[in-house]
Amino acid sequence: MRKLFTVICLLFVSFQILGQGGVISGRVFNPINNDPIPFANILVLDTELGTVSDENGNYRLENITPGLYNVRASFVGFRSKTTFEVQVTLAKSVQLDFGLLEEASELGEVLVSSEFTRSEETPLSVRKLNANEIERYPGGNRDISRVIQSLPGVASTASFRNDIIIRGGAPSENKFYIDEIEVPVINHFATQGSSGGPVGILNVNLIKNVDLITGGFPSNRMNSLSSFFEFQLKEGRRDKMATQLTVGASELTLSNEGPLGDKTTYLVSARRSYLQGLFRLIGLPFLPTFNDFQVKTTTKINDKTELTFIGVGAIDDFVLNFDTPKNELEEDRENRLFLLESLPISSQWNYATGLKLKKFRDNGFWTFVLSRNMLNNRSFKYARNDESNPENLLFDYTSQESENKFRAENSVFGKGFTLKYGVNYEFARYLIRDFDRGTLAGQGETINVNDKSFFNSYGAFISGSKNYFQDRLLVTGGVRLDGSDFGKTAQNPLNQISPRVSVSYQLKPNLFLTGNTGVYYQKPPYTALGYRNNEGELTNQINDIRFIRSAQVIAGIEKVMPEKKRRITAEAFYKHYSNYPSSIRNGIALANLGADFGVIGNEPINSNAQGRAYGLELLAQQRLFQNFYGIAAVTLVRSEFTNPNTVGYLPSSWDNRFIVSLTAGRRFGKNWEIGGRWRFLGGTPYTPFDLASSSLISNWDLRGQGQLDFDQINAVRLPAFHQLDLRIDKKYFFEKWSLNWYFDIQNAYNFQAEQAPRLVPVRDGSGQLIVRTDDPSRYQLRTVENPAGTILPTIGLIIEF
Repeated sequence: MRKLFTVICLLFVSFQILGQGGVISGRVFNPINNDPIPFANILVLDTELGTVSDENGNYRLENITPGLYNVRASFVGFRSKTTFEVQVTLAKSVQLDFGLLEEASELGEVLVSSEFTRSEETPLSVRKLNANEIERYPGGNRDISRVIQSLPGVASTASFRNDIIIRGGAPSENKFYIDEIEVPVINHFATQGSSGGPVGILNVNLIKNVDLITGGFPSNRMNSLSSFFEFQLKEGRRDKMATQLTVGASELTLSNEGPLGDKTTYLVSARRSYLQGLFRLIGLPFLPTFNDFQVKTTTKINDKTELTFIGVGAIDDFVLNFDTPKNELEEDRENRLFLLESLPISSQWNYATGLKLKKFRDNGFWTFVLSRNMLNNRSFKYARNDESNPENLLFDYTSQESENKFRAENSVFGKGFTLKYGVNYEFARYLIRDFDRGTLAGQGETINVNDKSFFNSYGAFISGSKNYFQDRLLVTGGVRLDGSDFGKTAQNPLNQISPRVSVSYQLKPNLFLTGNTGVYYQKPPYTALGYRNNEGELTNQINDIRFIRSAQVIAGIEKVMPEKKRRITAEAFYKHYSNYPSSIRNGIALANLGADFGVIGNEPINSNAQGRAYGLELLAQQRLFQNFYGIAAVTLVRSEFTNPNTVGYLPSSWDNRFIVSLTAGRRFGKNWEIGGRWRFLGGTPYTPFDLASSSLISNWDLRGQGQLDFDQINAVRLPAFHQLDLRIDKKYFFEKWSLNWYFDIQNAYNFQAEQAPRLVPVRDGSGQLIVRTDDPSRYQLRTVENPAGTILPTIGLIIEF
């Protein structure tokens, strides 16, 4: 393999690059009314290349040497806009459109830079990444969920999962939008009732920009407490078809785009994993398989009407591998048998589709969104994996979540102010088929439920922004009302009034003071809303389950240095949670159950826990400048929750306390690039095992794993975690196609992160569990270390034609 790769690289180097140069073309327009902006200036920064748009706003730049460029569009009376790291090749022209906003007034000495996008709706707590930053990210493996971990306030777990923990909030507190259409699931093998998963669904090839909003949420966004992800997909090519093939460490991805007639363009992507083959080859006891697809079409019905369709979906299977590896060590054998007896067999599929109609007029536009999404999750387990006897079935869980949504928004733009208002409605169906012998172990009860639930949710909002003092001061305010019939309190929207206000004051050119305060609400997971007891009653509806409430305060300062493409920010935040769901069975808040794979919230709960998260974020971001780029982020955070069976606040499962992420890269001649990321996370707390309860044969046989001691909630803390990731990229540009190969090393110095120890049974030579001689009702158990981390090298190929 190594010899073959060397030969291929030498062959590519020997090719002579042909052609007259690369092309950048596109359209300059006003995003408020979609009118073209004629005679706008378009410049390729740090070069002598430039042009102006024609009377229809179209432009074309030719004879550009292949490489990475920053491109700026500007026109008198409009705010200039820069698109960073535009990749120019010979294989196809770059399609680059610019939407330029009109200046609200004559600014005089006040300067507003758009080098780092600032929105009137969200003037603080917004981080933006472009496609190139995502694609080249060291250790990211082209996975957006991992790339986001480089930003301030974002923590991650040391394990293989993509759980996104923002400002001390649970992974379930994040919401995802693609081209303004909500997509509930962006990871394969997602935890139902939470989020995260080992591999992301979204294909980086199709992404244009990602905005991460971690505070000061706009009023037209609902049902989240920690963040909103706004993904903007590229528009399909208008000139001709183009294809991209990506071969990664675990999957093969094919993307295609082009025109469908004069008015419609398309993007489509499909991915197939071969991870299961690799896992079988190295003898792992589980074999995951994932597939996903994405599609987008954009239709310009006329100059003032645009229709967008998106579709995203995934199919995941998780099966067990009973093959015995050759020359297996005793320690590896014990671990393999433990996993085989404790891990369930799982399958999951999900999809989200949506239509967005945008109708422009002179002073704004209407946006109508109609969407549907569905998640099907099944998991089952037989004792000793023996399916021949139905009596061996420990549990068989299947549930479906489906949502049908409609949203209408009107955006009005005036001189120095904006006004937005809208309504939304959602009809949801939740199906559950649940047979479980072990959930209520010790109470002599088996769960056996098969039922459906239906929920209606509704909301409305109004918001406005106004500039004062020649645009030095920006004030944004709004209010939401949300209601749902899942509970008596929740059905009255007046019980969920969400006011919010943000301010941004420019002390001097490109130096801003920012602040926000607001109240936000989020529905509990459907697993909790639709939970039924054996009598078929909606238990949690009877308990008057409520919207989770979070009141937040944020203050910050931001300095932008546009001439050096640099940004420095500092933000302090405080979040207070109330009405947080807690488990009636074990008396703890669900905030401490959100990272495990499987199902969260499928049990009777009360809305009686509280929480708080507070801290300080520091960020220094360098866009590509003189061939260097980087992000340095430091976060101090505390995350604490109350539990009904404890007194006072206790550390939550997301209480990292100290987070550091340092990412930097350098471009060299002949299209070489090297980058690295180092991250450090303070150790999180965990709950130890209840040895007495776990060792009982009756309990272990039902679960195949230990029971936690909920009287010691998060009483033990893990050591800190740190990891270095490195990446090398090399690009080749040919007349009809281009090639990018990369070499990525995750965990370069092989740090072994300590995780919560495992509790495993002692076995005899034949693999049978040993019963204690002093107490025949118990197994012999012992704890073993559970390190995570290994050096993971990856070679990938990206081919465009």
